[in-house]
Amino acid sequence: MIDAQDYAEFARFLSDCCGLVLGENRQYLVSSRLSRLLDEFGFKKVEELLRAMRQSSSPRLKSRVIDAMTTNETSWFRDTYPFEILRQVVLPELAAKQRPIKVWSAACSSGQEPYSIAMVVAEWEASFPPKTTPVSIVATDLSETVLAEARAGLYDGLSIARGLSPERRQKFFETVEQGHQIKPDIQRRVRFQKLNLMDSYSLLGKFDIVFCRNVLIYFSAETKRRIFDGIARQMDPGGYLFVGASEAVGSYTNAFEIVRTPQGTVLRRR
Repeated sequence: MIDAQDYAEFARFLSDCCGLVLGENRQYLVSSRLSRLLDEFGFKKVEELLRAMRQSSSPRLKSRVIDAMTTNETSWFRDTYPFEILRQVVLPELAAKQRPIKVWSAACSSGQEPYSIAMVVAEWEASFPPKTTPVSIVATDLSETVLAEARAGLYDGLSIARGLSPERRQKFFETVEQGHQIKPDIQRRVRFQKLNLMDSYSLLGKFDIVFCRNVLIYFSAETKRRIFDGIARQMDPGGYLFVGASEAVGSYTNAFEIVRTPQGTVLRRR
């Protein structure tokens, strides 16, 4: 069992570097997630790994620890309704302004969300040709491991089945020996890059649409406030923010208003 001092110091490390709040008595969670790294780095106990991490300047060790502790739960078209709002409401409205549309998928994990967005854009473009409004998608995550998976666009049978219809699987993927490869037309629509949500977003530029869904539930109230304010600064008035169904943004910022549509609710930059 991790002792109280080691646990407290590790909790502070996670909070400082990536905003995650462990809370009390989560030693079992830490042990179970970090135990998979023991053989990789030649340790026998999680406590040894934690102490080495504090004493080491190795960015690889710290990066792998963050990877292990970050929840990368994701699926295709998660919750469905945000993607229907995107297709039926947001894209047509923004396209009417006749200027390029920029989309940001924050904390994109292994790519299911930004590729789902890209599929919706492709379907929207095909439904109402000709389209003269270019749509660009930037997807970010703090984990190099999941970004590498996302860039590869190759998924096994289990991950491909989570939320993806047979029709879209046939349309947007090729079956290869290693699994299911997303087709180049969808893959080239998304640009992946590393970004920690605790850092500045200014170099990303301005966005018309931001997906930051089911990401901040593990963050402190102050960190949520800082992140939502940072997102708001990267959006012009009239831009749209998609968050998780249980995430109440109004508790942390007044930069957004709720928009109710037949498909569900979305937030709009005031």
